[in-house]
Amino acid sequence: MAKRVLASASRLTYSTLLATVPILAVVFAIARGFGYNIYIEEWFRDLLKAQPDVSEIIIGFVNSYLINTKKGVFLGIGLLFMLGTVLMLISTIEETFNDIWLVRKPRSMFRTFTDYMALLFALPIGIVAISGLSIWMQAFNRHLIDITIIGPLMKFCIELIPYVVLSAVFVGLYVFMPNTKVRLRSALWPGIAAGVSMQLFQLIYVNSQIWVSNYNAIYGSFAVIPLFMLWMQISWTIILVGAELSYTIQNHDDFLSNNSQADLSYKARMVLSIKIMSIVCKRFSEGKLAYSSMQLKEQLGISMRVLSKLLYDLQQIHFLAEIMHDDKGEEVLYQPAEALNILTIGELHSRLSKLGTNVDSDILSASKEWESAILLYDEYLDKARSIELKKL
Repeated sequence: MAKRVLASASRLTYSTLLATVPILAVVFAIARGFGYNIYIEEWFRDLLKAQPDVSEIIIGFVNSYLINTKKGVFLGIGLLFMLGTVLMLISTIEETFNDIWLVRKPRSMFRTFTDYMALLFALPIGIVAISGLSIWMQAFNRHLIDITIIGPLMKFCIELIPYVVLSAVFVGLYVFMPNTKVRLRSALWPGIAAGVSMQLFQLIYVNSQIWVSNYNAIYGSFAVIPLFMLWMQISWTIILVGAELSYTIQNHDDFLSNNSQADLSYKARMVLSIKIMSIVCKRFSEGKLAYSSMQLKEQLGISMRVLSKLLYDLQQIHFLAEIMHDDKGEEVLYQPAEALNILTIGELHSRLSKLGTNVDSDILSASKEWESAILLYDEYLDKARSIELKKL
């Protein structure tokens, strides 16, 4: 897990570097529309107060970007570059979270477009709204600072805002980003832990000015780049550890089980696939609501790691199909992909045995004995095709 987290954090650090200026350009543009541009710049400088050179360089890039995007052809190119880098970052985040949650199927094209666009525009508006609320609370606190109880309480609330906001953002990220159903209670404590850890890391980083002086002595003015990348790398590591913790809480039973996909024999995989299809086909023939992956896990008593791979293989051979239970597309259910009379043990065995890369058929027909063995196998499949999965 540690190697996966560090490798994913490095990849996300690179994607974030490319998307930083375009994302901040959107935030600054919206802030200017609300008249908060000065306050947003102060917020950003405060966010990177351990690296003032980095904040000034990025703000300069953002202002230059906004000025140049108003000019003719560069407007279209600039917008395309902005959308491309931002969508690449969000896509990389989703892919990383799907790997943690063992999700093999990404969002559909429609959901990708709608979800990403919503996130792209909601994030800047949220930053501006939170900054405005913080400014209002600070202004309001000046009138109450002399009051014995309310003044210190208001000051405490203002200092608590970054912890609450970051925790809420991470909880939302852990619930929303994986293309699977994540329970809120599974993401709540990891989100809070990640938010608090991020703020504590900020305090440690700000107070560790010795890092800056040491890097300046080695790299000179170039020191801002490795320091900024180090900050991003550690930040993403904190976020991904929280995602791993969220997965562990929701699937803690998997870690108590010794079986994994690599340990299963071919016979075990076949038997489990037959059981899955039998349960799904019976449910469908009775006209009842299809099963979710969590319900199938409870029915079969196997780990989600094993089940997710089996479900993916059954979809690849067109035995299972995913359906969306709710309008938001968050609840995924599984039903038969073909007519029930076609879904037999023999057909399942035949399709699963062909799943993957096939070798040249000439290699497998080198002798009469081999041809006899193939004939016996085909006879077995023909007999097994008479056993419908819904009748098991």
